[in-house]
This record gives sequence, structure tokens and C-alpha cells, in this order.
Amino acid sequence: MNPAVQITGLVKIYGRTRVLDEVDLEVPAGTVMGLLGPNGAGKTTAVRIVTTLLKPNAGSVQVAGVDVLHDPAGARRLIGVSGQYAAVDANLTGYENLRMVSRLYGMSRETSAARARELLRDFGLVEAADRRAGTYSGGMTRRLDLAGALVARPPVVVLDEPTTGLDPRARKDMWRVIAELVRDGTTVLLTTQYLEEADRLADKIAVLDKGRVIARGTTDELKSSIGGDRLTVVLTPGHDPAVALRVLGEIGIGEPAHEASADEVSVVVGDGSRTMVEALRRLDDADVQVVDARVHRPSLDDVFLSITGAPAQPDTEPEIHEAPEEIMS
Repeated sequence: MNPAVQITGLVKIYGRTRVLDEVDLEVPAGTVMGLLGPNGAGKTTAVRIVTTLLKPNAGSVQVAGVDVLHDPAGARRLIGVSGQYAAVDANLTGYENLRMVSRLYGMSRETSAARARELLRDFGLVEAADRRAGTYSGGMTRRLDLAGALVARPPVVVLDEPTTGLDPRARKDMWRVIAELVRDGTTVLLTTQYLEEADRLADKIAVLDKGRVIARGTTDELKSSIGGDRLTVVLTPGHDPAVALRVLGEIGIGEPAHEASADEVSVVVGDGSRTMVEALRRLDDADVQVVDARVHRPSLDDVFLSITGAPAQPDTEPEIHEAPEEIMS
């Protein structure tokens, strides 16, 4: 079976900067690919190319078997897009927004009205259907925007930071909606700053840094790649961490880390529980005052920091005003 999205050798250059540098990605049909990366990694540029908004300097993209570069109009019929900023007309009601999008897709009046009502029901917006979208909460606006992206029942949906700015409850509501889409067979390319979101939703993850894919795999594969458990000890505030760093360096794997703001020293260990007992004994012998100790399995946050050396954050690549010939037509 051919992948729903196939990206091969993608290159994008602005001036002397290679924003994307030979990016290869493959997204199997009916799965979620999470695209992660630190600030300026190239995530948004990749999304713009996949969604036909920007031409690459080299490489190819296929969506559901259609070549995005050679047939952008055909590709657009197969892609739904929900970006960082909801494409919703605040002066129209929820129903009017969806009916308008349906009409833009060429649906008849009857069909567009029925499709709008169907999506309002699916996204839990029936009670707000006849209210102006400008009165919606952030979570409701995001759901309406995603509903608009699904009007034509596209097999591939691109979600660029879909839950940025939402409160935890609204974010979980969006996760439920996205999970239901995938259960129904939709393929999702997801960029996100929330590692918990990628951990929850993505079947596979690709980590971008400086325009290159530097890691890929399932969340379990990525977590396993950085070793075993992480042992963390919390020192008495103001205590010199030098001795603790030496002790943990002797019993851990690799170099221990010191988080000064939290008075924490941590290190990767092979056997968390057993090593913690030994670490506490040695620290006590060395007169190091420990107020707390814990062991945890690597999280996606640990993986991200280990691989990129930076925390996940919104992709704030510079706003590019493309020349008309750079936009696919």
C-alpha cells in the first residue's frame, strides 16, 4: 500500500539559509505523523510545501498518490488544513461558516446545508450553530476551523499547531476529535509544541532540527534510544552540587545534569530502584543533604532535550512573503 504522504529530498533555501535540507518523510494511510522540532527547525515551511502554499527548491511531495508540485490543484482536493490561526469568519455563525466553505467546494445549496449541519453535530457545536463565531471560546473556534477543513472529506489532514493557546480541557477535546478522525481512516500530519500531545496522538514522530530529520520512530523507540531510567535527587536549597554530581557520575550512565533553579541533580541509570538505594547511601556517606529522590522512565520531553538540546516550542520561523512564482498555482 502506498503511503498517504510521501516527502522525498525536500529542500527549501532562503538567501543563504537552508530551511529544509533533504527532508524525507513517509506517512502511512490512517496514521498520525507527529512533526516536532525546536524554534526555527523548519516545521512550518514543510507544512507550507505539503499544502501547496510554497514551492521547494528541490525534492518531491505526493499526497494520496498525487504529485503536489505537478498537480497542486488536484492535491488541494485531497488535503484539509487547520493552521495555528483559525480561518473562521467571526461575523458569520458557525453554520454559515461551514455552509460557505461547502459552497466554495462546489456543493449545491442543499448538500452544503446538510454537510454543515452534519459537521456541527460531529464536533459538538449544534447548540452554538446559529451564534456568531466571534462569540465562540478558543476551543469552539478551533473545532469549527477543523470542521471546515473536513468539509470535502479529505483523506489527508494537516494540523499545524492545532491546540496552541487552548486550555487543558479544550486541548483534550481536540485530541478526542483528532483520534476519532484517525479511527475513521483519515491520515494526519501534525506539528505541535506539546510533547504530551505527540505522545498521545502520534503513531510515529519525526524530529526536525536545522532543516534536517535527526530522529524518527514511535514514541517508545525514541524513548528507548536515550537509555534507561532517570534518577533525580533534590538537594537542600543552596547546597553545593559538586559532590552529588561526582557520586551520580560514578553510578550512572553518561554525564549527570544539574538543574540549578530546582536544586536537582540527575543521571540516566540502568536499574532505577536498585541504583537509587545505592546513590542515597553514597550521598549520605558524603554528607550530601537530599530532601527528595525519584526515578522515572524517559519521557518524550527527555528525548527531545537529549536529541536537540532545546525544549519544544512554537515554530516561529520568519514570516516569508513569497514572490508570486513561488506559490504553486
